[in-house]
Amino acid sequence: MPQRLERIRMRLREDGLVRVDDLAEELAVSPATIRRDLEELESKNELRRVHGGAVRAGGLMEEPLFDDKTSRSPEEKKRIASEAVKLIHPDASIYIDGGSTLLELARLLRDWTQITVVTNSLRAAYELASGGPRLILVGGELRRRSQTMVGPLTRCLVEEIHLDQAFMGTIGLDADAGLTTTDPGEAFTKREVTARAREVILLADSSKIGAVSFAHSGGMEHLDRVITDRGAPASFTKLLKKKGIQLTRA
Repeated sequence: MPQRLERIRMRLREDGLVRVDDLAEELAVSPATIRRDLEELESKNELRRVHGGAVRAGGLMEEPLFDDKTSRSPEEKKRIASEAVKLIHPDASIYIDGGSTLLELARLLRDWTQITVVTNSLRAAYELASGGPRLILVGGELRRRSQTMVGPLTRCLVEEIHLDQAFMGTIGLDADAGLTTTDPGEAFTKREVTARAREVILLADSSKIGAVSFAHSGGMEHLDRVITDRGAPASFTKLLKKKGIQLTRA
C-alpha cells in the first residue's frame, strides 16, 4: 500500500490530476481500492477528490501538454465527438475550440464540404487543411502548450463573424466557478467566441466536472448543451436541468 500511495503522489506531482480508472489499470487493483487510497490521501490534505479522480490539494487545475491530453480517456473523447457531429447541420458555420476532444471532432469533419469551420486550434486546422470544410484560422498569439492562437489579437477576426454553433472545450467546469482554463489569453478568446455563437456546446469528459482552474472563461449560463461521458454524476445532471442546459451522455 505505501508503494501504491507513493505512485499516486508521483502522478499528482507530474500531471496535477489522477483518474480512478487509469490508476486502477496502472496499479492492477480495483477502482474501489483506488478510491480508498484517494480518501486516505485526502484526509492528509494531499489531494482534493473530484468526480472520477482527484487533483492536487491547495492547487488549481493545471493543464498537461497537448500530446499528453490526447492519451487520456481516448475512447470517451471519441464518443463525445461522435455525439457532437450529429448536431451539425449542412451549410452551418461552426467554431472548433482547442483541446484533444475537439481534435476528435475535427477528424470527423474531413469529408464535410458544405460547412465553414472557424478554429484557433493549429491541430484542428492541420486535420482539415488538405480538404473538406471551408476553413478559417483565427490569428493571434501562439500558445504552445495548447497549440492554439489566443489573446486580444484574436478579436480582430472573431468580432467580425457570426457562428451557428461553437464547440468548446474547458479545463474545469464547476457549479460556482463556471468554466475555467489555465491561461487568461485563452480565456479571453473563449469568451469572445461564445458571445458570437447562436448555440454553445461544451465537449468535456467527466474528469472536468467539479474542477477549477485559474482563468474564468465563461459562466454556465452561456452554455446551451454539454456533451460528456457516462461518468458524469447525477448531481451534475440535476444542475444542468435546473439551469436549462441540455445534456448528452456519450
